[in-house]
Amino acid sequence: MFRTILLGSIVAMLGALPAAAVPPADQSASTQTARFQSDRLTMRVEGEGRDVILIPGLSSSPRVWDETVAHLGQGWRVHRVHINGFADTEPGGNAEGKVAAPVAEELARYIAEQGLEAPAVVGHSMGGTIAMMLAARHPDAVGRVMVVDQVPFMGAMFAQPGVNPTVAAVTPVADGIRAQMLNGPEEAYRAQAEQAIVGMIRTEARRAPALEDTRSSDRTVSANAFHELVTTDLRTELPRITAPIQVLYVAFDFPGMTPEMTDQIYRMSYMALPTAELTRIDDSAHFIMFDQPERFHTALDAFLAR
Repeated sequence: MFRTILLGSIVAMLGALPAAAVPPADQSASTQTARFQSDRLTMRVEGEGRDVILIPGLSSSPRVWDETVAHLGQGWRVHRVHINGFADTEPGGNAEGKVAAPVAEELARYIAEQGLEAPAVVGHSMGGTIAMMLAARHPDAVGRVMVVDQVPFMGAMFAQPGVNPTVAAVTPVADGIRAQMLNGPEEAYRAQAEQAIVGMIRTEARRAPALEDTRSSDRTVSANAFHELVTTDLRTELPRITAPIQVLYVAFDFPGMTPEMTDQIYRMSYMALPTAELTRIDDSAHFIMFDQPERFHTALDAFLAR
């Protein structure tokens, strides 16, 4: 139904562009790299108190959470995930094959090895997919989950009209998009990425950092991760999630699509997990924490206070 908008914006943002000089995701003196060896991700830790894990989306860096960390303030030990291959990092183990699922497994190992007790997990976009994988496949590892603007089966949005949205049905579409992402000319990716940022972030001042993260992300890692998202159906795994889950989402900005239609799509998407609390954030594009920071922080505070 909304395959067109995703092909025109989300896919565009995935294209890895010529590398640009990107400042470190966070430069706070209180931020430390966790003592955790992984070829899939790097963990940055700051603060003391209750544990919360923040997972950015596709081709994004930990700096998307800068305002969120500042808002949380004292009383929290924040663990920011930087996925290898995204935002000026070497691909490492993510150079080939899937990305989200292995990262979810590494996060489960991180939680166990660091001795974290029921941490809260917040994931944006692809980070939301990783958060759901973690909660479904390691239900005892997390205390609560917030998913920011993501559905459990993104591939359903790419199914042809009248075709049952299954992984098998959308795999050829995902294959074609991945091939285009890997083989397309750099100039086309540059123009598409700029257009995508406009569609995903309404707040103009916040677009530049997101564009820099995209430019400095590895093309192969981004392409493979996107392919994985389209061909991963977590709907059957949702009942395994025992932690409280909050889903924040925005209305699809697509001709003929009403906010109520978006509501129905999200209700159907999470139907297998009736305990999920679904909240629509209006007047926002995909990066809710950029476009509506006050509403996002209010929802986050309520989520963490439970």
